[in-house]
Amino acid sequence: MADKLVRGLSNKNNCRVFAVETTGLTEVARVKHGLWPTASAALGRLMAVALIMGAMNKSKDKITVNINGGGPIGTMMAVTKSDGKVKGFVANPEVHYQYNDTGKLAVGVAVGKEGYLQIIRDMGLKEPFVGNVPLQTGEIGDDFAYYFMVSEQVPSVVSLGVLVNDTNEILSAGGFIIQLLPEATEENIRYIEEKMRDFPAVSSLIHEGKSPEQILKMIFDDVEILDEIPVSFECDCSRAKMEEALISVGQNELEDMIATDHGAKVTCQFCNTQYEFDEDQLKEALSRSKNV
Repeated sequence: MADKLVRGLSNKNNCRVFAVETTGLTEVARVKHGLWPTASAALGRLMAVALIMGAMNKSKDKITVNINGGGPIGTMMAVTKSDGKVKGFVANPEVHYQYNDTGKLAVGVAVGKEGYLQIIRDMGLKEPFVGNVPLQTGEIGDDFAYYFMVSEQVPSVVSLGVLVNDTNEILSAGGFIIQLLPEATEENIRYIEEKMRDFPAVSSLIHEGKSPEQILKMIFDDVEILDEIPVSFECDCSRAKMEEALISVGQNELEDMIATDHGAKVTCQFCNTQYEFDEDQLKEALSRSKNV
């Protein structure tokens, strides 16, 4: 089943809903970054929620989500332009922890909770909007539910999951978000709480073959699907962008690269694509930097 995201409404329960399958794109990220299982789960969750946040906006704002909870995985980042395309990375891909009592991947341990969740919305204005909240658990879903409540005053259910097999491949990945509308009643809240009490893990449902629409219909029998979009892991790096990055390091650094290494290799942190620049190309970059 191809990765996709759906957006819908439950008028009877006064909420808007989103669900996404990201199995394929999470596997792409795993291969590109050499992710170990818990790192796969952490980045997979982060990319899924970033895509949903992108779908919440009608405009094509660029959304960057950052987490650093002080755990061994280090900084995590996912970026989307609200077009169904996402890219992301973790500082330390070789992280793997499990909870002893359940055997589940211990994302909260890998991420940590001594830090912040940051959302940057670039709407093409002079300054982007930046929102920060302290991490609650490091499990990512809980942290985003807290963000929606504190920063946007929108009560939300956030369910994210990634299932990894014995050879570290991604079996399933995705998530859903339920957000109450202003008209929501206490009865609506009780209904959602009851539904969520014993609701299966979203990664298990996707692994069983349930589509994003079917997952939402398991929760709301009246759900109206408004639209769906394909989603994918796609990096927009290029040689030109990497040359600009080289120029930005400054003339002294460029001169040192030319004199010492006679070239440079620049690796994109989002997709691990490597770009090589020989001595002549560095000299050209240096010349350009002097004219900036």
